[in-house]
Amino acid sequence: MASELANLKSDAIFDRMKQHLLTDTGKEIVKKTGLVYQFHIAPEKIGENEIIYTIDLKKGEITKGPYEGGKPDASFFFKDDDFVNIVLGKMNPQIAFVRGSIKIKGSFSAAKRFSPDIFPKPAKL
Repeated sequence: MASELANLKSDAIFDRMKQHLLTDTGKEIVKKTGLVYQFHIAPEKIGENEIIYTIDLKKGEITKGPYEGGKPDASFFFKDDDFVNIVLGKMNPQIAFVRGSIKIKGSFSAAKRFSPDIFPKPAKL
């Protein structure tokens, strides 16, 4: 199971996002959003063996691990494949939420401001 955790497809997306936030487009996203999102990514089942990423769109930083500056504005819970499909535009976030593929905690208004468009589209995962 530990080797499975080390190979989440989502890791590549978060690595690219770190670089993206350094660009002018990324800085614009930070300026417009100003929220902190926490992502819990599970290999197969939401709530099990999750890897946590924090996207701080107040500071323009991404860290692996829980948010240390208090509570995130919104937390999202995904299976790895569902997260990747949403970021790649293959799955609609609202439909995924209704189907239970995404769970959300925290401010619903902050969660509604989240868009997969903040992530750069990877050439290949």
